[in-house]
Amino acid sequence: MITGLTWLLACQLAGEILVRLTDAPVPGPVVGMVLLFALLQVRRAGERATVVRAADALLRHLQLLFVPAGVGIVVYLGTIRHDAVPIVVALVGSWLAALAVVAWTTVLLERLLARRTVR
Repeated sequence: MITGLTWLLACQLAGEILVRLTDAPVPGPVVGMVLLFALLQVRRAGERATVVRAADALLRHLQLLFVPAGVGIVVYLGTIRHDAVPIVVALVGSWLAALAVVAWTTVLLERLLARRTVR
C-alpha cells in the first residue's frame, strides 16, 4: 500500500515539476495523471498492482476529499449569496457551451466515420 501511494505521489510531483519547468497552462496533478496512465500502460499493471490497490483504497473514501470544498462553500456563503446570479449564469452558460461542443464533435465524428465506412 505504501509503495502504491508513493507511486501516486511521485507521479503528481513529476507533473508539478514538469508544469513549473515548462510553464504549461495545465494543472500539475493532471499532467501527473497522464504520466501515471502512461506508466501503467507501459508496465501493464494488473488489478493486483500496488498502485491499483492504493487507488482503490482512496476511491473507497472519496467522499472525505469533498469535505474541504464543502467547508469552503460554507465559509464563502455570504459572497456566493451576494453574487448568486452571475455564478448561476456562468455555470449554466458553461454547461450549455460544453454540451453544444460535445454534440457538435459527436456529429462531426459520426459523419467522418460514416464516410470512411462507405468507401
